Amino acid sequence: MNAKIFIIDKFKPLNNFYYTGEVFNLSRIKRSKGKTKGTGIPVWKKIAVFLAFEFIFSAITMPLLVFYGPFDNVKRTVVGSFWSTLSHQYIARFFLTDQAISRILGNSYAVDPNAQGEEVQVLNFGINHNDKIEVYKIEGGNFNGKMMIIYDPTRIAVGYSSQMPRSGEPTSVIAKKNGAIAAINAGGFMDRKWAGTGGAPLGYLIHDGKSVYGQQMNENIKQETAAFTDKGMLIVGRHSLKQLKKYGVKEAVSFGPPLIVNGKPTISNGDGGWGIAPRTALGQRADGAVLFLVVDGRSLDSLGATLREVQDTMLKFKAVNAVNLDGGSSTTMYFNGKVINTPSDALGERAVPSVFMVLPEKEVN
Repeated sequence: MNAKIFIIDKFKPLNNFYYTGEVFNLSRIKRSKGKTKGTGIPVWKKIAVFLAFEFIFSAITMPLLVFYGPFDNVKRTVVGSFWSTLSHQYIARFFLTDQAISRILGNSYAVDPNAQGEEVQVLNFGINHNDKIEVYKIEGGNFNGKMMIIYDPTRIAVGYSSQMPRSGEPTSVIAKKNGAIAAINAGGFMDRKWAGTGGAPLGYLIHDGKSVYGQQMNENIKQETAAFTDKGMLIVGRHSLKQLKKYGVKEAVSFGPPLIVNGKPTISNGDGGWGIAPRTALGQRADGAVLFLVVDGRSLDSLGATLREVQDTMLKFKAVNAVNLDGGSSTTMYFNGKVINTPSDALGERAVPSVFMVLPEKEVN
């Protein structure tokens, strides 16, 4: 299957060097003297001064152009990128007030139909026990990634750190400890003192029908949800623990926003409001097949994706329900004993509190 979206043309190198309106062919400059005719200033010094001026000028004017200029899409993407990363929100706040940030991002966010009273539509796909797993390479305009299709939804389970809530563990470590064939990182965590230990999950964790962690004791409080019922159906959007029990949820983490609900995309304006970053997402087709998606980011090979791009990729793979999971440095996909994407952290995999994993068929009840 060809999942390529589009290709970027490569830049061609320039033959001449342009300097203050004059064209210099560098190969014709006499290197023995190193000076231009009629002056005592070496050419390399002029070039260095010019480049330094350009750097300083760009450093001053570029942020002003981005944050206050007329390019709304650029402004929304840049502000969203800073705003979605808690440790970099101060950059957006340095240039803009909270009111201005809210105005820029306000109409870009996902609109959750569940929060507006729409009921969860039940998918009747039966139980399909097989061991078929497919992995596709995804290529977008600014990103590369992997899409994994798991044909038996009842094999999906939540795995979590054995050190929780003190510290998290890498996705691959959690997967190996549980004997999983494949896994992606799942829910977010509270980063205490910016230590990046990934131990204390945001929201709740449910495994094998039991609540193994939960910040909210009130079961009527609705939270962002990525959950699987005992029949293998994916439920996304805002739901309370009481509702999840009613649906027969067996595996769940708390995260969002939802990207597709009951076959309808939730982002119709803007890019989703979270800027460009590495992404992890979870989806399900009408036939029950589960979609694991990771998008690499923060590198020259792959900058990252917006939530709108993740949503559109899920739609191309025929997802009827899909949800965003924790991204950034946490984004990891594990398969057959190794990590098959490129995590953005220079140190490799980041410690996380939870994963969605694919268990061997023999371990499914």
